[in-house]
Amino acid sequence: MRVDLHLHTTASDGRLTPEEVVQLAAKQGLSVVSITDHDSTDGIAAALAAAESFPPLKVIPGVEINTDIPGGEIHILGYFIDHQSEEFKRALKRLRHSRKIRARKMIAKLARLGMEVDWERVKQLAGGGSIGRPHIAQAMLEQGYISSLQQAFTRYIGREGPAYAERERLSPVAAVELVIRARGLPVLAHPANLDDLEGLLLELKAAGLVGLEAYYDGYRQETIHRLVALASKHSLIACGGSDFHGFEGANETPIGRVNVPMECAQQLIALAQKRAKLVTK
Repeated sequence: MRVDLHLHTTASDGRLTPEEVVQLAAKQGLSVVSITDHDSTDGIAAALAAAESFPPLKVIPGVEINTDIPGGEIHILGYFIDHQSEEFKRALKRLRHSRKIRARKMIAKLARLGMEVDWERVKQLAGGGSIGRPHIAQAMLEQGYISSLQQAFTRYIGREGPAYAERERLSPVAAVELVIRARGLPVLAHPANLDDLEGLLLELKAAGLVGLEAYYDGYRQETIHRLVALASKHSLIACGGSDFHGFEGANETPIGRVNVPMECAQQLIALAQKRAKLVTK
């Protein structure tokens, strides 16, 4: 019984289509997965449809919302969201538009650094999905400006890089509230290196946070134990996933290779069912 609750597709910055991700998950013997594209739910319907061919694989509709804080970012995962909610889709569309504006700003900065990145190619790489920095990095790699995707972030488009640009700000609390309005379960993504994590958890739990990502790509056992203990202390579900994008490089954990307990998925499913019953009463 294997679980991976953090997967990306071509609906944002992943390399594989939703159908291909589901097929790969089934091939790897996973039991429960979640499609969590950045600021987009466009891949969920296709993933749910594809999963019908691979029983008993369960696909949880999800999303990953990027938020900004001074000097950094915080990501909020949303599980069991109503991906057909018009309000939710409009909110995500605004966030994707801000990503496009940021990407154009980054490309302009790269041009001033002597690197003319083809905007049309960046859009092609995004495939009509949410445009992210990995698409710019891929275009830079194709044009020979860098020798690896990671180099794009460390030298140019990472937060401290000369070509980095901000986008429309959304606070972590606002993202949690947005997920709740879409009838979803908000979870704090990859939190190990966040400053004042316990204070943040208290703030976000007051807004409706139900979990944190304790099992994650590259986390050491001591980090996992610390995060599981924090989750228990604050009555939060300890969740996890690989953050799979399909890059197939040495720096990415393959789908399903993070050891996420089945109990995590079972707790999320039970909570989602409980809340759904309350809504229908």
